[in-house]
Amino acid sequence: MSVDVLPAWRRVLVVVAHPDDESFGLGAVIDSFVRGGAQVRVHCLTQGEASSLGAEDGDLASVRADELARAAAELGVTQTTLSNWPDGRLAAVEVELLEGELGDLVDRWSPDGVLVFDASGITGHPDHVAASASALRVAATRGLPALAWTLSEDVATELAAAYGVGFSGHALHECDVFLTVDRTRQRRAIAAHASQAVPSSVLWRRLELQGDTELLRLIDPTPGPPRPIPQPIPQPKQDPHKEFPG
Repeated sequence: MSVDVLPAWRRVLVVVAHPDDESFGLGAVIDSFVRGGAQVRVHCLTQGEASSLGAEDGDLASVRADELARAAAELGVTQTTLSNWPDGRLAAVEVELLEGELGDLVDRWSPDGVLVFDASGITGHPDHVAASASALRVAATRGLPALAWTLSEDVATELAAAYGVGFSGHALHECDVFLTVDRTRQRRAIAAHASQAVPSSVLWRRLELQGDTELLRLIDPTPGPPRPIPQPIPQPKQDPHKEFPG
C-alpha cells in the first residue's frame, strides 16, 4: 500500500546512531510527524565523538551534543537523549545491552511506533545497521510497528557510484509510504550541525535527487494478515512555521 500520509502515531520514538542522523536523514519525516501533532523523542546511541570532520576546540562530543539540541529544537522534537556507546564501534556492543537500553526506553515512554533508518543503514555504516537492528528487534518484541526510512534503488545507485559509499535502497513497490515533505525545517536543523554539514557532503546531492519526497517501509510485527496502516495524520498545505526565516 503506497500512500502520501504517515501513520497516526501520537508518540514517535526515533532511534539513530549519531547526532545529525535525525536531521540529515530523518529530518523531513520528523517534521511531518510534528506538524501533524505528534510528540517525537530522539534517542541517539553515540555522541558522535569519532567523526572525521571534527571541531576546532577538540571537545567534539560536547559540540555535537549542543548541535543535536539545537537541531531538535528546529524540528520541534519533544525530547532528546544521548547514550555513550562508542562511536564507530556500535556493532561491537553486546546486542543484549543495546536492546536492554532501548527496551527500557520503550517501556517508560510508551511510543505508538518507532522511526529508524532502513536495516541496511542506508549508507552501510555499521553503526547505522546496529542501531536500526536493535530498535527493530525491540519494536517487534513489544508489538510496535516501525517505519524504516529508505531510498529508491535509482537514488542509492547514483549516490554509491558518485561518492564510493555503500548506499542501499529499495524498489518502489517495496515501499509503503511515499511522503511529500517540506524541507524548510530540516534544512535549519542540518545547519545546526555545523561541525558536520560541510559543503562537499553527500547529503546535499541526496536532497537534490530526492526533491520533496521521502520513502518509508512499514514494518508491522502483528502476526497474520498485514494490518492496515492507521488513519493518517492530515498534512497541512502550508508550513505553520513559515514566519521563521528559511
